[in-house]
Amino acid sequence: MAEAARKPLISGNWKMNLNHFEATALVQKLVYELTTEDFDAVDVSIHPPFTDIRTVQTYFLAEKEPVRIAIGAQSCHWEASGAFTGEVSPAMLAKLDVAYVIAGHSERRELFGETDEAVNRKVRAIYEHGMTPILCVGETLDERESGTTEAKVTGQVRAGLDGLSTEQVAGLVIAYEPIWAIGTGRTATPDDAQAVCATIRATVADVAGADAAAGVRVQYGGSVKPENAADLMACPDIDGALVGGASLESESFAGIVRFRDRA
Repeated sequence: MAEAARKPLISGNWKMNLNHFEATALVQKLVYELTTEDFDAVDVSIHPPFTDIRTVQTYFLAEKEPVRIAIGAQSCHWEASGAFTGEVSPAMLAKLDVAYVIAGHSERRELFGETDEAVNRKVRAIYEHGMTPILCVGETLDERESGTTEAKVTGQVRAGLDGLSTEQVAGLVIAYEPIWAIGTGRTATPDDAQAVCATIRATVADVAGADAAAGVRVQYGGSVKPENAADLMACPDIDGALVGGASLESESFAGIVRFRDRA
């Protein structure tokens, strides 16, 4: 697969924000803001809290024309059902037309103790239920300053891909999110982001082969805004963005989707 065939994916991670009324208002604005030309150029997903997903699905189904915004989830358990109080299964998400599920976001790893093994189990479960994983990897500020970024990120990639077929690896999304840049206003320079994303793609090639590496989409996440999106997206190994705070406002998220207008 040629590099040009990787259609960018812009994903909005709402985190623990917006009730279902606010979610409806935001998706109404996004449907109005984004055009056919936008969707022809870029894939778009939004990742609401679990309590909003059914509301978003219902709104999309009620539209006269198909809505080209994919529904995503922020996490899931790896089991299809069972005695796991407070968890949501991939089988449940699949019934809500969820297309993408984030696995291993740094906040899940750092705040809730998710291990590489748990993240890999989630990645495999997401695929088993017909959805696409967005596998998150990234280093802390201490790890960057100590020169261990490459070891940290390649280790997370290798662990996350364990047990996947070549076709599954080629079809997934890997999001590089330097932990020190998430919600801080600090952003990796395009050169820094490109260097790590190139390392991710080289690791995929080593694990699953050149075709898988050419197919996998690599997002950058960490204080992405309309003002810096074009420079990041110009990097050859960056195929999209995992957007946090800027995805909570329709105009700013649409501005990131239209990064090509600032190129």
